[in-house]
Amino acid sequence: MESYVFLLSIAVILLSTKILGDATNKVNLTQVVGALLAGVLLGPSCLRLITETDFIAKTAEIGVILLMFTAGLDTDIQEMKKNSVACFVIASIGVLVPLLGGTACYYFFFIPGSTSYNEILKAVFVGVILTATSVSITVEALREMGKLEGKVGNAILGAAVIDDIIGIIVLTVVISMKDTSVSISAIMIKILLYAVIMIVLGYLLNRFQEPIDKNLGKRRITTYIVAACFIVSYVTETFFGIADITGAYLLGLFFSQHRVKKEIARKITVPSYLFFSPIFFASVGLKVELGGLTGKLMIFSLILLVVAVLTKILGCGLGAKICGFNGKEALQVGVGMVSRGEVALIIAQKGFAVGLISADMFPPIVLVVIATTIITPVVLRKIMNDSDGGSK
Repeated sequence: MESYVFLLSIAVILLSTKILGDATNKVNLTQVVGALLAGVLLGPSCLRLITETDFIAKTAEIGVILLMFTAGLDTDIQEMKKNSVACFVIASIGVLVPLLGGTACYYFFFIPGSTSYNEILKAVFVGVILTATSVSITVEALREMGKLEGKVGNAILGAAVIDDIIGIIVLTVVISMKDTSVSISAIMIKILLYAVIMIVLGYLLNRFQEPIDKNLGKRRITTYIVAACFIVSYVTETFFGIADITGAYLLGLFFSQHRVKKEIARKITVPSYLFFSPIFFASVGLKVELGGLTGKLMIFSLILLVVAVLTKILGCGLGAKICGFNGKEALQVGVGMVSRGEVALIIAQKGFAVGLISADMFPPIVLVVIATTIITPVVLRKIMNDSDGGSK
């Protein structure tokens, strides 16, 4: 007989994320924090009530795709164009500083003075993991505060997309040093081809804006556009090796100037808020499994966490400051880029597959992922509420 336990699991996730989300909101924290904590409590690290099944993982993926698509719809494309250089500078320095920080952290903790090529490469790969940014958590936190649109919100979103591209290049370069079958030139060609395709797609959607907007009020338009979102996400991930959420965000960005965007966002928000997003946020917590953390690894985990937080804040904040953001805005941008989320876990798994990290490095990485994911919305709410600078 077919098992229907998944129905109970979904019900428990939805109830717990709502209850804890409301609870954290009452103590002036974002509801995202409550949803993340719900996943941690339900998962293998605490109550062991729920494990991440294939169904939960795929539902969570739909959740984050819809989340980033609606973030694209909410983005002010003119503001992003104005800050395009700033986004590139923020992302570039925001990759370089964590790369150096993570490499130094592993090197001086485990292999000080070593000249072994393979050991140094492992140290560099820890730095590569820290270059990751998972902006989906930040997006929801900013939306809750009503500060997704504007100079800071757009800078974070734009920098996160560029961060993803730069991160792929850095990852490819480092893996190619271990696995000679990986071609850097092939990856670069793919990225350039993807950029051309997305530019053409953006141009065509802008060119046919009027015919598309004539469908305003018709049910089919939302169905067509959501289907297009999933197609673009699939192509982005499968054929170009870029995160599917990047494709979803860019498509949302292309539709952000269409009159149909409000209707699309309104219809997508309901299933996303009620079902898909809570499962996504809980699924991040469900990944937390800290078994195997020895005393030495726990110390390394804490040091790595500090490095992970500070290098993103300093790197991205410095990039923002160089590009004319004031001190408050630069700090907000830096904090908004701190969350590593599922992106860091994916990079770690790729490194494990080619022997660049060992299995005992996963608990420290998971700890950094969940801690940065929880810290980001907490700190972001504090510094964004102190000033309205990020919303205007």
